[in-house]
Amino acid sequence: MNQLPPIEAPFGSWASSITADRIVSGSIRLVQPSLSQGCCYWIESRPQENGRSVLVCLDPNGQTIDLTPAPFNARSTVHEYGGGAYLASAGNCWFVNFDDQRIYATGIGSAPRAITAAGEKRYADLCHDATRNRLIAVCEDHSGTGEAVNSLVSVDLRDGTTRDIVSGCDFYSSPRLSPDGRKLAWLCWNHPHLPWDQTELWVAELDEHGQVRHPRQIGGDKPAALLQPEWRESDLYFVSDAGNWWNLYRWDGEQVRQLTDEHAELGQPHWMFAMRSYGLCQLPLVVGSFVADGRSRLYRISLEDGSAQPVLFPYSHIEQIHVERDRALLLAGAPDRPMAVIDFDLRNDTWRVLREAESLELDASMLAVPQAIEYPTSDGESAHALYYPATNAGYRGSGSEKEPLLVKCHGGPTAASSPALDLRTQYWTSRGIGVLDVNYRGSTGYGREYRHSLYGRWGKADVDDAVFGARHLADEGIADNDRMMIRGGSAGGYTVLCALTFHDAFRAGASYYGIGDLESMFAHTHKFESHYDHQLLGLNGNREQIFEERSPSRHAEKISCPVIFFQGLEDKVVPPGQSEHMVEILRKRGIPVAYLAFAGEAHGFRQAENIRRALEAELAFYARILRFEPHGDLASIQIENLD
Repeated sequence: MNQLPPIEAPFGSWASSITADRIVSGSIRLVQPSLSQGCCYWIESRPQENGRSVLVCLDPNGQTIDLTPAPFNARSTVHEYGGGAYLASAGNCWFVNFDDQRIYATGIGSAPRAITAAGEKRYADLCHDATRNRLIAVCEDHSGTGEAVNSLVSVDLRDGTTRDIVSGCDFYSSPRLSPDGRKLAWLCWNHPHLPWDQTELWVAELDEHGQVRHPRQIGGDKPAALLQPEWRESDLYFVSDAGNWWNLYRWDGEQVRQLTDEHAELGQPHWMFAMRSYGLCQLPLVVGSFVADGRSRLYRISLEDGSAQPVLFPYSHIEQIHVERDRALLLAGAPDRPMAVIDFDLRNDTWRVLREAESLELDASMLAVPQAIEYPTSDGESAHALYYPATNAGYRGSGSEKEPLLVKCHGGPTAASSPALDLRTQYWTSRGIGVLDVNYRGSTGYGREYRHSLYGRWGKADVDDAVFGARHLADEGIADNDRMMIRGGSAGGYTVLCALTFHDAFRAGASYYGIGDLESMFAHTHKFESHYDHQLLGLNGNREQIFEERSPSRHAEKISCPVIFFQGLEDKVVPPGQSEHMVEILRKRGIPVAYLAFAGEAHGFRQAENIRRALEAELAFYARILRFEPHGDLASIQIENLD
């Protein structure tokens, strides 16, 4: 059959089958895959169920079962960001319930049963101590006044009583029991450090009562971010960026030795618990995911000499690797493949998809393929990004028209743009709007030095990278210099507001729960990030002066282009007042502004209707500002001060 020639139509007006309704109706978020006794487990965050996180089990017979029926919600809030909300071990399963943060036992054919008592304690990162019939977990106690108290605790599985076993540091993570049950390893760190700056790795013996004795620090005495301790017999493996790149190390009980020496990242910042970038196999091998140039690759790593051999695998974003004997369960995605739970057979390098995050069937000719680019930025340095061209086989731009460009700023700010298929990106490109997904200075995947290059320059270097990236594509003749937009959430929302305040590169912007006032943000933020300003802003100088210079809300008179704000009313990371203050300033100044607030949403939207509404409202906003006619019906949106 002959394919019809593409229709000539203005960018932004192209018809697309990737609608907001179809995205939210067929999309879920997949988290923390794991294996235990031949069963596969993972968590599905389902927008169709108001963002409820459901623990799922695939048994050896191929039957998929939800282990957390409604209204249970497998989600921890330790550090506010959570992660590590469940553990499957030795035929048992436990999870942390979102509403009360108690630990529950669950299983196939049994209703969830509370283990810990009700109260103000939160739990995460569970470890099973079968010999002593207990769990070891990170505990965050909010029952006192002032800052929450973090520790490692034991949880008796008979009566739910808890007992501190390691305390005294500001933060803990990754309790890992040796195979013989005689030793415990863990990570800890203290203010003002964040876990991607400097952490300590400790090992201690356990006495007959399960209490630690003779604790010994074996890593972290020098500035380095250590991640993911894992035992293999009496050897302890972990990841360290002491050499700029996150590589694999081994402690044999006496000394530490570096195993791999790749100019790539075997790790990612510890924003959430139970993040795994490698797994120890039955053979003397490790399977791990190294990230370089914005792309993940799967490797086999020899435990004898540290040599790393790539595995033939058609995915370019790989994370959350969990290994049991000769089998790995992991999350992976690619530009033409959505994120999925993958069951990988390490004996013969075969794999199968167990669950995909997107169920929407797409024509490949509709999908934009990202191009990794590096471009010059301020201070004589370079920045990185993924560029997605406007792509739709059924359309082409009108005449000599250049595509509008939407610059996307990720959060974190230590996160990284992923090349995995994301329909929310394709939503724009399939309509004729290019997307530049910026890995600004501070992003992960380019080494410790690049990740720390934002320190002291937050609100400057990241903003420059967004602006310089947009101008780079305009100078290359790709993007329309007069039709550039910028969007971002959380720290990315702060980058957006700074770009609109201190530069004039963009015609419109969208801030998702972005930071407007730094002083207010750090005065009211939660414990985990309460000292983050020490690194990001470089507060060796005048603290008040820096807050004044880099807070968009204090210079909002410089904003001359329209802005739309999206905010969850339950957000404790960036409270609603941050957005509402900026909205009020722009409203009074007569700048076109729109504000959409969502009840029941926290830091990041989880409910299907709210995700759909926000995406369509953002498109409608850009269409009215840039004066193009989007295809299809969109809900009306109120834009104040717009004639």
